Amino acid sequence: MSAYPVDPHDPEPAYLTFWRERHLCTLTTLRADGSPHVVPVGVTYDPEAGLARVITNKSSAKVGHVLAAGAQGARVSVCQVDGRRWATLEGRARIATDPAHVAEAERRYAERYGRVPSPNPDRVAIEITLTSAMGHG
Repeated sequence: MSAYPVDPHDPEPAYLTFWRERHLCTLTTLRADGSPHVVPVGVTYDPEAGLARVITNKSSAKVGHVLAAGAQGARVSVCQVDGRRWATLEGRARIATDPAHVAEAERRYAERYGRVPSPNPDRVAIEITLTSAMGHG
């Protein structure tokens, strides 16, 4: 994997492979006062669609932060690290409640993390339209 920056829509194979491995990630959103809110999440990366996805409960703080940003979406980043390898994706997040979008996020989660998420009627997907990426490994 090369050093940063990376084209989020056309990453080199090693970068994409790193995002397909099973790693815990972090999601950073911004609170109303501008301070960062960083939480552990599972993330899937879809360069063809230009999206990263996170499944979560609709009542979570991260969902609240994204919704508070309004229609333009919230500026967020997701990151993963493994020793000296690291990768970050950045973009605008919006909340997807449509069952088809949530099901696609769940499918991709199951594929990456090797387990089907338990049923949750309050699940939503955070869809991040990617604007930039970076990494090193």
